[in-house]
Formats: sequence, C-alpha cells, structure tokens
Amino acid sequence: MLLSQWAAAQVYEMQSGMIRFYSDAPQELIRATSRQLKGALDIKKKTFAFKVSNASFEGFNSPLQREHFNENYIETEVFPESSFTGKIIEDADIGKDGEYKLRAKGKLKIHGVEQERIIDVEIRTKGNKMIVHAEFFVSLYDHNIKIPKVVYDKLAPDIHVTVGGSMAVTAAR
Repeated sequence: MLLSQWAAAQVYEMQSGMIRFYSDAPQELIRATSRQLKGALDIKKKTFAFKVSNASFEGFNSPLQREHFNENYIETEVFPESSFTGKIIEDADIGKDGEYKLRAKGKLKIHGVEQERIIDVEIRTKGNKMIVHAEFFVSLYDHNIKIPKVVYDKLAPDIHVTVGGSMAVTAAR
C-alpha cells in the first residue's frame, strides 16, 4: 500500500487554476481572466501540461472587446484552446515541502502556432499540495495574430500573461 501511495504522489492535478492577461497599449488597457485553467504535473518525470479554453476568458472592457478577442484575434472557433507542455529543466525534488524557482522548457501553443519557450516558474509545495505561479510575455507576431492598423494603438504587440493555481496529488490510477 505504501508503494502505491508513493506512486500516486508523483502526479499533481490542477484543482483551481487561473490565467490572466493584459495588454497595455497607448490608447487602451485590456485585461481578461479565465478560472478554467487545467493541468497536471508529474514530478517523477518532470513533465507537465496546462491548457485553457480560449472562450472562457472574461473581464474585458466591453462585450464588443470580448467578441473581437474571440472572433478576430484568437479565432476561438478555429483554435478553441491555448496550451503549454514541457519539462522542468532544473533538478529539484519539488515533491518535498519548500519553495522553488525553476525554469520550464516547452511548447507554448496559441492561435494554432507552437513556439518553444523557457518560462520561469515558482512552485511552493506543502504536504500533498502545490501552488504554481509564472509570468511571461506573449508576442502576437510570434503566434500569427494580426493587429489591424485601425486598432494598432489599442492593442499591445506583447501581452503580459500570469498563470497560477493550486494543485493536489491525484489518487492512484
């Protein structure tokens, strides 16, 4: 029984995750948040995967702004999800209680375009729970998201993204 408990403690699943972004352009500040971030982290293999439904973002300045996000920029009907899959680079026993500052290397997929990225990640482990936090920028150009000239001053070319959430050990499978 102890061995199966140890094996189960290798995989953490996102229980409550959030992703938010903001665009700080000369004429407009745009903020949106999704509380539907899903993910899993296998500490033995040092692998993880996170995804979010693009339609789940809320909090725009107006319903029209949300509509433009979904229809014109992210094209949610064609690209329903954004994701990041990868591996933790450093050697650290993140299953033990403590605070860790690590780097994650993987593929960030937005708007159907994958980009290899290295992202700084903070992990705080206590018992069978983890708190994960990361901040990074996403270049619209790198993900083939076009900004029409008419809104060029209202949308920043690089979007600030914050990801975080609580993860817990899953039951043995």
